[in-house]
Order: sequence, then C-alpha cells, then structure tokens
Amino acid sequence: MINHFFKKKGPFNITELTDIKFQSTLNEEKISDIKNLTEANKTDITFFHSKKYENIASNTKASFCITTNNLKDILPKKCIPVVVENVLLTTAKITNIFYPDAATDDFDPNVSSPDKTLFSKNFKHGANVLIGENVKFGKNSLIGHNSIIESNVVIGDDCSIGSNVIIRNTIIKNNVNILDGCVIGKKGFGFFPNPKQNFRYPHIGMVIIEDNCEIGCGSTIDRGSLSNTIIGKNTYLDNQVHVAHNNKIGDNCIIAGQVGFAGSSTLGNNVMIGGQAGISGHLKIGNNIQIGGGSGVIKDISDNSKVMGYPATNFKNFIKDNK
Repeated sequence: MINHFFKKKGPFNITELTDIKFQSTLNEEKISDIKNLTEANKTDITFFHSKKYENIASNTKASFCITTNNLKDILPKKCIPVVVENVLLTTAKITNIFYPDAATDDFDPNVSSPDKTLFSKNFKHGANVLIGENVKFGKNSLIGHNSIIESNVVIGDDCSIGSNVIIRNTIIKNNVNILDGCVIGKKGFGFFPNPKQNFRYPHIGMVIIEDNCEIGCGSTIDRGSLSNTIIGKNTYLDNQVHVAHNNKIGDNCIIAGQVGFAGSSTLGNNVMIGGQAGISGHLKIGNNIQIGGGSGVIKDISDNSKVMGYPATNFKNFIKDNK
C-alpha cells in the first residue's frame, strides 16, 4: 500500500501531464494516479527506465508508461508508451503534479502536547514531547524526552520510542524499539542536478517497520518514493545505520553500525551485514547472506552466500587473495 498519507490531486487528462501529442481519443483519457510498474492499474501512469525491470514491465496493467524509445516495445499492447529523454525526471515532474506536498519536508506546524490528545492514556512520555495530527497509538508504549511524532504515524502496542526522535509518514507495528536520535519517515535523497536549481523528486511512500524490530541510535530510515521502505520482522539495526528510500529489508536480519543502503534494493531473510558496509542501489540480496564489515556490494548476491571486500566477492576467495 502506498500513497497512504499524502493528499492526491486529479484525475488529469494525459495532455495535462505531458506535452506529448497522442491520438485524439487518448488525449481525453483520465489518469487517476502515478504508481510503480507492479501496483499500477488501467487508470494509472507508470514508468520504466531500465531493462533490469523487463519482466515486470511486460506485465504492467498501467494505461500509460513513461519510458524510452529503446524500451517501449517491451510494454504490453494495452499500455501506451510516453517516450521521453529522461524517464526519471519526467516521472518526478508528473508525481509532483499529483502530489505537490510530497517534495518538501518542512516542520510540522500541527503538533501539540500529548496531554491534549485523545490517546494520552495509552502511553507514557517524557518532557517536551509533541504529537501531530492523524497519529494512532497502541497500548503500553513509551516516548522519551524531546521526541516529535509528527503527523501521519501509527505506532502499535508495547513500543518504546527513545529521546530526540523524529517520526513521520510511518507505520510501526508491535514491540518495536526506536532508540535515541533516530529520524524515520523523512524524504529520501532524490533529486536531479541542475546548474541553477536541483529538481526534487517527490517521495509519496512511507516507512513500515514490522513486529519485534530494533532501530539503533542515530539511525535514519527514509520513506519510499513510489513504493514503501520496509523493515521486516525481528530485524535489528545497530547505531547510525542509513536506509534509503524504497529499500525492502527482510525478516531476522542483523545490520551492524554505520551500514549504508542506497535506494531500491531488496534484502531477503536472515541477512547479516558487518559494520561500515555499503549496499548499492537496485540490488537483490538473497536469503541467508553474510556480508563482511567494510564491504562494498555492487552486484546481486544469491542465497546462502558469504562475501567480503570491495567489490564484495566470495569470502574464501577474498581470504585467499589477501593472505
């Protein structure tokens, strides 16, 4: 589920979203939303920018797809290609039309003391805590000093939120510990460089943290762009871990301190990553993986692998080459 917290405008005619001219019968067709290839339906527009997503693109149900001339023939016949020079930039501009409030993350002006909320008896809190609108709490939760739960947050039962924490656009399930100094649900690092002014990519997704997780001190988890950032059940993040937009981390994973994830990678279950490792974007990391500390992962990793080094390679080969 995406677009859970952001107000959407539209629907729009395709001519209101792009300058490209289509057949007259298509020009009046209404587009209700922009979604990723998997979640788009016949009233939506989507985008396809890399052959890596060929299998998904060939089955999309979207009525229109922003893509390139080299990729357009992969799309289903019912999906009309919108051929552009820069797919991601065009996608960002159209997303901004549907969700104009998603590109900025100004401070939330609608926060207030938790004593003024209807759920003030559901949790205990420290000093200087502020709560925004559209916030829901389960039972027996704690919030530390100076923390801000901004608008559009759901927190489950038996959760502990530390001090100096900021959370927005996030769903937190049951028995989750968020330690001191975390920032969760802010926009990701998505923009297009321009000599005069960089163009920000709207991030309309959210963060979902499943049951029994722990997020270490000073960690940052960015919300998704056109999908959600997800932390699986019973996954533990050490201090100062950065999880960028759209990452999907599986169940029972252990991520040591100062690990960084670029955007849109997927980790399976039972993944262990040593400190200060880096995971590049748009990768698929399998199940039962061990990644050594300080490694740089730039390629997909198959199940039951143990890797180390930069670029990360088979652990036994790494040891042999570094004797």
